[in-house]
Amino acid sequence: MRISIDISLYPLTEGFVEPILAFIDKLETNPKLIVKRNSLSTQVFGEYRDVMEMMTAEIEQVFSVMPHSVFVLKMVGTDRADVVDV
Repeated sequence: MRISIDISLYPLTEGFVEPILAFIDKLETNPKLIVKRNSLSTQVFGEYRDVMEMMTAEIEQVFSVMPHSVFVLKMVGTDRADVVDV
């Protein structure tokens, strides 16, 4: 099953741009995922297990180095990569 996730990351610290870009860059290293950026959020599309494995690992990594961060995730049970206009 293919899914779509809209992600916003809010590090509650100064110098927040670099951690956000590093998180997105890491997502983009996974060839199984489609990642689209915009100014407010990042969209990730792919097979449910591939997306969730990547989210689990990368969110844990962010929290381990920046525990004062907030993630907002919106999930759709279909692949909307062709519908999203970034």
